[in-house]
Amino acid sequence: MLQGIQKKLPSASVKFVRGAEIKRPFPSPVSMQLTTIADQSEAALEQQIKSAVQAAREADVAILVLGERADMSGEAASRANVDLPGEQERLLEAVSAVGRPVVLVLLNGRPLAIDWAAEHVPVILEAWYPGSEGGNAIADVLFGDVNPSGKSPVTWPRTAGAAPLYYAHNRTKSPDDAADFKSRYWDASSFPLFRFGFGLSYTQFRVSNLRLTETQITPQGTVEVSADVENIGKRQGEEVVQLYLHQRAGSAARPVRQLKGFQKVGLASGEKRSVRFAVGPSELQFWSPVAKAWVVEPETFDIWVGTDVSATEHVELQVTAAR
Repeated sequence: MLQGIQKKLPSASVKFVRGAEIKRPFPSPVSMQLTTIADQSEAALEQQIKSAVQAAREADVAILVLGERADMSGEAASRANVDLPGEQERLLEAVSAVGRPVVLVLLNGRPLAIDWAAEHVPVILEAWYPGSEGGNAIADVLFGDVNPSGKSPVTWPRTAGAAPLYYAHNRTKSPDDAADFKSRYWDASSFPLFRFGFGLSYTQFRVSNLRLTETQITPQGTVEVSADVENIGKRQGEEVVQLYLHQRAGSAARPVRQLKGFQKVGLASGEKRSVRFAVGPSELQFWSPVAKAWVVEPETFDIWVGTDVSATEHVELQVTAAR
C-alpha cells in the first residue's frame, strides 16, 4: 500500500506511521485461560496512536489501512467476533477525531463489523486480500485513475450476532421482504450494514423503464426483460446491473429475492443504454422437495432490475400451466 501511494505522489510528502499491532490470544496449556502474545506493550500502542494522530494533523488526508492479517482466514482461523481486530478501532476513532479527511482501506477475508466507520468515515474501500499488485491497484482507485465498479458478493452484517445473514432468505411472517430484518433482535437493527450487490463509484447510475416482451408465458417459455441504464454523474464509469426474481407461492417456501443475472455496462457521463436479460426455465426453476425434481411451477413471479438487491424497478410475470 505504501509503495503504491508513493508511486502516485513522487513529489509529495507521504508520511507512514505503523498502526495498532494485531495480537492473537492463545489458551494456556495449564489453566486454559486466554493469554496474549506480547508483541506490543500498552505503552508502545499508545505511542503509535499518538504518532498517527500527529501525522493526521500535519496531513491533507489520512489513509488508514486496517483489517486482518492474511493468516486470519482459512483453516483454524475462525473468529468469535468480527470487529476490527486488536486496537484498530481505537486508532480509527482517534485519527478521525483530528478532523482531517479520512479514507479507510480494508484488507480482510470476511465482512467486518464497522458500524462506527460506516457512520463517521466518508470513504471506505473494501479490497479484501488483493494480492501482490494490490498496492498499485488500490492507489489507482484512491487517486481516480480507475473508477471502481465492484459489488459486494455477500450481505454485510453489523455484528457477529447477526450471522447468518443473507439476502435470499425465505419469507417469514411479513409480506414485505425488507420487514423480515426489522424484529430479529432486541438491542440492534437487523438490517445489513451493506446490502448484497452494493457498491459505489465516482459517478451515479439510474435504472428505469423496466419492461417485458410478454407478461405471460408457459413453464417452457422464455421472456426478454429489459431496462434502461443511465450514467447521471459527471464521470465515465461501469455499473453492474442486476436481475432478481421471486416466486410468490409454490410447493415450497421461496426466497424473497434471488439473483438470476447481471451485466456490467460501461457508460460515459450522460449516456443511456438498454440492457436485456432472458428469463426462462433455467431462471424460473427450483428443486422441489415435493416433486423431488427441478420444476417450473405456474405462479406469479416478481422481477426487479437495479444496482443491488434493494432494486425497486419492478414488473410481474405470470407463468401459466402448459396447454
